[in-house]
Amino acid sequence: MTDKDAGLFAQITHSRTASEVVRQIELLILQGVLRDGDRLPGERDLALDFDVSRPILREALKELEQRGLLVSQHGGGTYVADIIGQVFSKPIIDLISRHERATRDYLEYRRELEGLTAELAARRASETDLSLLARIVEDMKAAHGRGRPEDELAADVEFHNAIGEAAHNIILLHTMRACYRLLSEGIFFNRRAVFAFADARDRLLAQHIAIYEAIAAGDPDRAKRAAQAHIDFVMQAVDSAARADEWGRVARLRLLQRDSQPGTPRVASPQPNEKTDIET
Repeated sequence: MTDKDAGLFAQITHSRTASEVVRQIELLILQGVLRDGDRLPGERDLALDFDVSRPILREALKELEQRGLLVSQHGGGTYVADIIGQVFSKPIIDLISRHERATRDYLEYRRELEGLTAELAARRASETDLSLLARIVEDMKAAHGRGRPEDELAADVEFHNAIGEAAHNIILLHTMRACYRLLSEGIFFNRRAVFAFADARDRLLAQHIAIYEAIAAGDPDRAKRAAQAHIDFVMQAVDSAARADEWGRVARLRLLQRDSQPGTPRVASPQPNEKTDIET
């Protein structure tokens, strides 16, 4: 294989038309190779990669912009459009963000998707997929060792995205990416609440390692069970956080009512603690 063959954009050998350029870029986006926000090479380099004229390339890029797949910034290049979040419309995002029940339904939905995705990944993951997963797991371990929850959370999302890629199912890939986009933006619930659960960081790391090891071993059943056990733990942690928050709210209301009654001995207000003031 030559360096040219190994490039992201392959030369078009037949029918050098704008439609062929459009088709190739569309496939790269569909397959998850090109992600939202990725910048395309400059016009000159891209035309050379495809081995087409610059007028043909400009026609193709214009068509892709009209389809909402690319966006151009004047003097700033051409980028893959932000299309992932559109799997869920803004009205439904706003609706579910206002209702707590959506959190459990979302996790229930994710439990089934995560199980299926891990199962497929165990069957289909390539050596490249496994190398990427191993690298992400090492990043998780390093972040855990440094005591950096923010880095662990970022690696968490990247880990599950990589499993989605390793499953080699285009529909699952984009569905899962949409789920993680909303998750990382805190639409469904604040993921930091999970970290307040007892030994959560240690347990989450162990769960991710178990998922990776099952996929690396090519054991679909074990991978599915490990992925679903991970979501079961998250559901338990979120439920516990919600209960603790509700208990704290009720306790504060009782204290407020008690202090408002004449002749009631006053007591010092309790200081906030992790059990009653978990951010959700």
